[in-house]
Amino acid sequence: MSLREMSIVPGAALEGRIEEVRELEASGTERYGIVKDRETGEHYLHYRYIHRDVAAGGAELAYHQLLPLETDEVLDLLFAGGAYRYPDAWRKPYLRNGPNEQYVWFDPSPAHEAEEAEREAERIRQTLLAFKRKGDFAAADVARLFRELDAEQDKES
Repeated sequence: MSLREMSIVPGAALEGRIEEVRELEASGTERYGIVKDRETGEHYLHYRYIHRDVAAGGAELAYHQLLPLETDEVLDLLFAGGAYRYPDAWRKPYLRNGPNEQYVWFDPSPAHEAEEAEREAERIRQTLLAFKRKGDFAAADVARLFRELDAEQDKES
């Protein structure tokens, strides 16, 4: 069974199925690599982050995340140096470890959608402020403003 079909993945089962294909980057606290599920042949981008809990005397906590990759994405990472850094390149659901040594699926899209909505709102706010500074509020000017706002939104879509 594919990990993508499981809502909760036991950590021990995951460790037994995953093998590293290639390390992409490693530092003292972070590590990125491409891994493969031995049972299904599916590839994942593995991100590990080490957190030192100062309140617990410097104990290290390891957080793991696995982003499903399609074949083209694997090739892009291996040969073209595609983007993989967390959180920027992690825009679709991925597995992350949680309590009780289990992995659960996390969908980051609501957070990304909120960021995009905030950028759009700021763009509209700046356009309206510029319009207000001009002081031309004739019907033709207002109509032009709305056409410009619509055109800009169409370009971004």
